[in-house]
Amino acid sequence: MSITVGGLRFEARLETELAPKTCAKFTAMLPLKKRIIQARWSGEAAWIPFGDLELDLGYENHTSYPAPGQLLLYPGGISETEILFPYGGTVFASKMGQLAGNHFATIEDGVEHLPALGKLVLWEGAQDIAFEAI
Repeated sequence: MSITVGGLRFEARLETELAPKTCAKFTAMLPLKKRIIQARWSGEAAWIPFGDLELDLGYENHTSYPAPGQLLLYPGGISETEILFPYGGTVFASKMGQLAGNHFATIEDGVEHLPALGKLVLWEGAQDIAFEAI
């Protein structure tokens, strides 16, 4: 899939073998256009809030320690439903404490732009983000 944030473009591989249910839910939402903002609790990561959106998913290929470019979908529960987009050192958390999200996609092309994504959301605020199937 392609991901565009500001003038930055990424291509990501869906983790269909490790997170088939999560990938199916996510691809059903495509094309997806939202806003991405700097995470408040998780370190060097941005997030896309979905509020109380119910996805009817449990844990699948979940982690609290995603590497830069490993996208997580948190299906809600302790905190609100969201996508976490790590661009550096990250420990996934909310004001309620540490969380685990479903690692459903990995950035393969554009990894070198992850630091620029971090700078963009941290210093310039919320940005438009678009996910599209390719």
